[in-house]
Amino acid sequence: MEIEGKKFLVVGTGISGIAAAELLVKKNLNVVLYDGNEELKEQEIREKSPLLEKVDIVLGTLTTEQIKDCDIAVLSPGVPTDSPVVNTMRDAGLAIWGEIELAYAFEKGKVLAITGTNGKTTTTALLGEIMKNYYNNVQVVGNIGIPYTSVVDKTTEDSVTVAEISSFQLETVHEFCPQVSAILNITPDHLNRHHTMENYILAKESITRNQGKDQVCVLNYEDEVLRKFAEEVKAKVIFFSSQCKLEEGIFLQGEDIIWASAGKETVVCNVKELKLIGRHNYENVMAATAMALAFGVPMEKIKEVLVRFVAVAHRIEYVVTKRGVRFYNDSKGTNPDAAIQAIRAMEWPTLLIGGGYDKNSEYDEWIEAFDGKVKKLVLLGATRDKIAETAIKLGYPKEDIVFVESLQEAVDVCYKNAESGDAVLLSPACASWGMFKNYEQRGDMFKKMARALTE
Repeated sequence: MEIEGKKFLVVGTGISGIAAAELLVKKNLNVVLYDGNEELKEQEIREKSPLLEKVDIVLGTLTTEQIKDCDIAVLSPGVPTDSPVVNTMRDAGLAIWGEIELAYAFEKGKVLAITGTNGKTTTTALLGEIMKNYYNNVQVVGNIGIPYTSVVDKTTEDSVTVAEISSFQLETVHEFCPQVSAILNITPDHLNRHHTMENYILAKESITRNQGKDQVCVLNYEDEVLRKFAEEVKAKVIFFSSQCKLEEGIFLQGEDIIWASAGKETVVCNVKELKLIGRHNYENVMAATAMALAFGVPMEKIKEVLVRFVAVAHRIEYVVTKRGVRFYNDSKGTNPDAAIQAIRAMEWPTLLIGGGYDKNSEYDEWIEAFDGKVKKLVLLGATRDKIAETAIKLGYPKEDIVFVESLQEAVDVCYKNAESGDAVLLSPACASWGMFKNYEQRGDMFKKMARALTE
């Protein structure tokens, strides 16, 4: 879409919305910044950036005239695309964009984009480090915490942008087209936002919408949804697999990660050389490696990064050992499937802290994945009753379930019941909302509490 002369309505005044508004101001485009929260203070919003000095700010309710005066709405990821105000914008003829689509309109280089229910942040961070090891101008953006719009001005014809993209962000892409894309896995998540699993799958799959035969899409061979979806993808598909030997693609065989191409097999590395633990992380390594190889990065440059890369914060992150008890922070395990990967990665008897905001998830598979490893299940938050009922139904000992009122109490209970050689794992299987600002705050508090324990 031609954007010269268009008037933009940026919805949301968080990090994403502010960055989008700043970019539009820099491009001398007409912008209105809107937030439905009428309790916000206009002056406090303006103080977030000097570029907002002359931007029109509307709080609370938008009039029909204000909406019709705009051409393109740019939604922050947290704004549901089917909310009444967005439906009104759509009915008024506004194009509905997100921050990813807006940034891509100004992208000058090549883009590599990653989505999936779990593993996005680790894979994005790893791929970003691989790219930085070979290219001079690399931006790592998106759901990883850096708004794409905040750095797109740094892109050039020779630059590489590595983007982590959530299902929320993919709902509002139109022309976005990565040179290499990846869908790591698809399991139930965010159904309170997408309503049906079908809608969620379609959002994830839309990362490939504009790709053609000159682009590449990396998919998980072990995911039945993605294996079937591969038949529809117009881009060249490269599979990765942690269970099967592939004639073409990248796979795990024993402890070796192997790249198979044109009838030749090359050992990428042995998993014992990696600092990441767990099969799910080996899948993340394979996905990042496949994307880098497809983009033309030499194998030796890839391996240099693989063997030195450590887990990202809040994703099975080692924190500290106290009295022989290891503490791991998996606060980013905000759904059951992510939490399953974390408990599978634990090689020790584990005291598990779970519970939080209810995203309409089911916890049966998570409980079943305990596999005799979980000594105590310490629960807090809105979902604690639901998780406990599921655990008891599946035969987990009722006497080993502990309800607590705070994260501090959870840490104290775990430490009191732990023995040398055990692990304490924060892997909630639930969102942090309600008790914490976000999963980062929850994880940071856990790390601070664990480090403060006396030996």
